[in-house]
Amino acid sequence: MTYLQLTYIHLATVVPAFFLGAYQLLRPKGTLQHKRLGRLYVVLMVLTALITLFMPAQVGPQLLGHFGFIHLFCVIVLVNIPLAIRAARRGDIKSHRGAMIGVYVGGILIAGTFALMPGRLLHEWLFR
Repeated sequence: MTYLQLTYIHLATVVPAFFLGAYQLLRPKGTLQHKRLGRLYVVLMVLTALITLFMPAQVGPQLLGHFGFIHLFCVIVLVNIPLAIRAARRGDIKSHRGAMIGVYVGGILIAGTFALMPGRLLHEWLFR
């Protein structure tokens, strides 16, 4: 699969996750709707993180000729999602909330900011 194809698939998962995550953070918690939308959000974020792992870093130093600094945000997502699920199942809502906020802030807001920086494909698409 080409980098461009991976980019389209990545955008198809991360854009809905951006909006769904914001909605989840702003709406009442603990409802059936929150739980159902949360499952969808988790699937979108895990897919986003996994897809990103196959995309080589285009800017900055690389580890193993592939991974860059931005790939660390995949680790944040792939570690925090299971922690958040486990916390919710145990009734530890404070830990669940913290892990999910970490996923949204790190996995979407911060990583998205880096993706929009000059030299990256998304910056070229949106600002040139």
